[in-house]
Amino acid sequence: MSQMKDINLIIGLGNPSQEYEKTFHNMGHLFVDESFKFKVSSLKFLKTDCFMNKSGEFVKEILKKEKLKPDNLLVIHDDSDIELGKFKFSFGRNSAGHKGAQNIIDQLKTKNFWRLRIGIRPSFAKATEGQARPKADKLVLKKISSTQMEVLEKVFKEAAKQL
Repeated sequence: MSQMKDINLIIGLGNPSQEYEKTFHNMGHLFVDESFKFKVSSLKFLKTDCFMNKSGEFVKEILKKEKLKPDNLLVIHDDSDIELGKFKFSFGRNSAGHKGAQNIIDQLKTKNFWRLRIGIRPSFAKATEGQARPKADKLVLKKISSTQMEVLEKVFKEAAKQL
């Protein structure tokens, strides 16, 4: 299995349109924008220039251009199953419904790449018995408040340390 030390390229997922700026769906772009603070100089950081559900085409082309394998890749994106303020590194996982991750899996024909999944679910949004959880599409397009951004900056810093 690939190890995190094999990562050479980090790609942040998001959407190029201004209407998505500072929304949870642009989590990968936000991380890349903040990455200069973390001094992780041995890694190359990129942001997708396409919409989330077309991320795979972008990733496939960059891997080919850089002559890298999928296990050299870390993809950063939002995850509505993880609580805000938390994150998870994973390798070789299914998309769990994330359309950007699924498109990458489809284009690369493998799920064997690294992912940094950054939580966006508010802690109060945990489902209690008999209540439905808020749908992911209701969470991802919300604008990030200044308080939430402070939480995310701590997440970014901690995740960068682990890289």
